[in-house]
Amino acid sequence: MLGSIDCMHWEWVKCPKSLHGQFKRRDKKYPTIMLEAVADQQLWFWHAYFGVPGANNDLNVLYGSPLFDDLLADKAPEAPFQVNGKTYEKGYYLADGIYPQWATFVKSFTIARDLKTQKFKRVQESARKDIERAFGVLQGRWGIIQQPARAYHMNTIKRIMYCCMILHNMILEDQKFDISEYWSMYASPESNIQRTWVERCERQRMKNKELRDRRVHEDLRQDIMDHLWNRNDGI
Repeated sequence: MLGSIDCMHWEWVKCPKSLHGQFKRRDKKYPTIMLEAVADQQLWFWHAYFGVPGANNDLNVLYGSPLFDDLLADKAPEAPFQVNGKTYEKGYYLADGIYPQWATFVKSFTIARDLKTQKFKRVQESARKDIERAFGVLQGRWGIIQQPARAYHMNTIKRIMYCCMILHNMILEDQKFDISEYWSMYASPESNIQRTWVERCERQRMKNKELRDRRVHEDLRQDIMDHLWNRNDGI
């Protein structure tokens, strides 16, 4: 499990009137700017994509996000793992119901129909709160993010957000968070530079098909659910 993925809105109180149609939504008092992030159990941010207008939802943000760019370009580290006796080649992110049924997402069930599903739903939703905790700690450490953004220019707001996230990770590193032990689990993939343009395009098409494989998504979720159930540690 590579981490939990979710989005956060940052209110933009000084948003120009001409941009309100893109950045404002009915459930927010002010226009907002969206942040997509991935965080792990230690609240370390592994991915950040900020600057999408707040009128979008999490799914729209994902389609424009660079989260899977390295994977599609065949440059991402390999992260094979076994669960319930089966081997999977790609790590996965914990996500909520709005995200698509892709091979790299593990989502919960809307309705728990039996005890096994109920246990999986409880464990998945409990672990997925890591990203919410990370957002809370980020806002708690930096009051400028907790308050509505008052800058006029988008580039200034982006620098503020990314700076706060980098400082957040630096604090964790200063508290003896060892990032090297995570990278040591991955095997470096073959270089994509030696391939021709046609080979790279075909490779990207194949990787995109593997990424959106709904069958792998369902098999992985079922195997994780069976693994949790077989642990016999109660509901």
